[in-house]
Amino acid sequence: MDTITNMLYWLTTGLLVPVIVLLLIFFLRSLLLVGSFYGQFINRKKNNITIKNKLKTEGVQNFILDDMENNKENDLHIAIKELFQNQKSPATMNFLIGEYEIIADKDLGKSKTLTKLGPILGLMGTLIPMGPALVGLATGDVASMASNMQVAFATTVIGVFIGAVGFITLQVKQRWYADDMNTLEYIAASFEEINAGHKINHVGFLTNSKKTEVVHETK
Repeated sequence: MDTITNMLYWLTTGLLVPVIVLLLIFFLRSLLLVGSFYGQFINRKKNNITIKNKLKTEGVQNFILDDMENNKENDLHIAIKELFQNQKSPATMNFLIGEYEIIADKDLGKSKTLTKLGPILGLMGTLIPMGPALVGLATGDVASMASNMQVAFATTVIGVFIGAVGFITLQVKQRWYADDMNTLEYIAASFEEINAGHKINHVGFLTNSKKTEVVHETK
């Protein structure tokens, strides 16, 4: 039994360094995520809100794709442009909306990863040093206990910070992408209505033409 417990002790103690390294990596990723999140916020505030307001006021038929070439880095602008280019194909428009949903899910995955793994690694970094700290307490090695407790508290704080960044960005981005999906679905539905109206008018024109021809033949 002592052999098994010693193996578990050395195994968990050996995980401390990888856990700390991963925490540092995810901490850097969380800082990068904050920067990219701020850039997305500024971009949406300047462009996406303007597009949405124009669609509300002008409608799809009067909407002009101005300055779209200068916004190729914005996935929503690219999706809207592709919808306008394929407005006569409902299947293609649905496919494009599905592709945008995949892009959104991929972006949300970064925040989800931080939200879940940050606290998990922080908890591991807290519990692993507790074993050596208790050993130091039992043997009277206060310096060793204090050092291990310092590592435990530091990893807890870093893990909570990573999880908080992931959670906040995830909540906001989910609302952003839900709004984008609503915009794309509105554009696609509007084109389907327009195409259906054109078909009805075309059928009505052909029907009237045939009636006119029958009348002329009767006369």
